[in-house]
Parts: sequence; C-alpha cells; structure tokens
Amino acid sequence: MIYDGPRAWRQANSRRVTFFGMSGLGKTHVCRMLRGQGPWFHYSVDYRIGTAYMGEHIADELKRAAMTVPYLAKLLRSDSIWIGSNMTFENLEPLSAYLGQPGNPDRGGLPLDEYERRQELHRRAEVNALIDTPHFIERAVDLYGYDHFACDTGGSTCEVVDPDDPRDPALRALADNTLLVWIEGAPDHTQTLIDRFAAAPKPMCYRPEFLMAQWTAFTAAHGDDVVPDDFARHAYAAAIAERQPRYAAIARNWGVTVPAADVALARDATDVIAMVEDALGRHAAAA
Repeated sequence: MIYDGPRAWRQANSRRVTFFGMSGLGKTHVCRMLRGQGPWFHYSVDYRIGTAYMGEHIADELKRAAMTVPYLAKLLRSDSIWIGSNMTFENLEPLSAYLGQPGNPDRGGLPLDEYERRQELHRRAEVNALIDTPHFIERAVDLYGYDHFACDTGGSTCEVVDPDDPRDPALRALADNTLLVWIEGAPDHTQTLIDRFAAAPKPMCYRPEFLMAQWTAFTAAHGDDVVPDDFARHAYAAAIAERQPRYAAIARNWGVTVPAADVALARDATDVIAMVEDALGRHAAAA
C-alpha cells in the first residue's frame, strides 16, 4: 500500500484514496465531503464511464429513438438539431437508461442478447475508467493544483476485476497510486439495500456467468415472459451475496476496510480522514 500505516497517512502532503463497495453505502457521500471542504479532486468512475466511454453509444440510442419520429428524423438528417445526454455527477440516468434491464420488450425490457452486448460495453468501459485513475491524479495537480485525490468507484467494481490476481490491470493502477478503502456493509445494511432496490429497481452490471445463472433460474421458475423489474429484484439480492466475498478479497489483498456504520457518522472531511487513519491502524495491528 502507498501508506504503510496511520502515521504516513496523517503526515502525507498528498492523500490519494479510492473508495469501493456496494452502491448506497456512502462512497459518493464521503467523496463529496472531502471535495467540499478542501483541495480534493473528486474522480467519479461512473461519470467517466458515461461520458468518455459510453457517451457515443448513449447518444446513438437517443438518435435511434428520435429517428422513429418523422419530424425529428428530418431535422437530424439535415444536422438541424443536436441530441445528446445531460450527464452529471448527480444525474447518471442516461447511462442507467442505456444499460436497461433484460426482459420482454413489450414490457420495457431488452432482448437478452442486446442486454449482454451492452453489459460487455460497460465492463470494458469500467475497466478503462479505473485504469484512467493515475491520469486524473496527474491532471488534478497540473490543472487545479489539488494534491489530494478521491476516486469514487461504481458498485460493480468487483465484477470487472480479479482480486486474487496481483497483475490485475485495474487494481494495479489503483493500488500503485491510491489507498483502496472498502466500505463494508453489515447485515442490516444489506436488507436496507434490498428493500430500497425492490421499491425502485435500477439497471445493474453483472459478470456474464452470474447473469446467465440468474436468468436461467428465473425463466425456469417464471417462464419466458420476463417482467424486467421482477428479474432485477430477483438478481439483486443474489448479487449482494455474490459480491460480498469479492469485495472482501479486494480489501484483504489490496487495501483496508471501514464499516459503513462509521461512514454514516462522518460529518466532514476531518472525520473522513480520521476514519481512514483508523482503518490503517487496524490493518497495521492485524499484520
């Protein structure tokens, strides 16, 4: 790790950290606290995915929809209008909408083969966005004079890396340049996330073998007329259980752990910095 203990972190002139874990446990929250109270650069992996790597695919899908409307089609062909997404840190809906959910197209779903194609596009984009982290560390210093850097990863990081491979390109780029910090949820957090997702399902990213296993099990039980939200709810609970040991392996091999309960108590950047220092202390004591 780039900080060999709590003292090195506390005395560092340049603090660089990557937060990872399930969506909804506070990664973006702590990054915003750091950004809002000091010279910290906030690098959002999801925003990078949606703009640099998936932006053209998203725009093409919007144009494809517009081309079904004769009035808009005529204007598009003559370059009289521009159609694109309004992606921001706070609004990643264009990316989510493009990823979609598998299911019956008449019910708002995507055919499975198209869903798999978009999943693969996202997988490659996420790996590339993670590998881009060192570039943005340099950019933060060169452009803005920010010595401190917080990488805000997506909830599917564990789906696109191999935590047991010391040569994994994405984890190597992160670990060589930042301290990886896992925000670990407790069992009560898990149920909260499941309940929240059940109330408002959203697109997810899955490893291909996991997706096929869930799809096969779901269609065997419910038939081929798949309601997208129903499948999403089914797969999400299984995904949390599947991801937990993968996140734990990343933390064990590459970084440190902070409990989600501690994240919930953090009030400002000082608390976040102290929380990471404590995690390094626990890691050093256990070594």
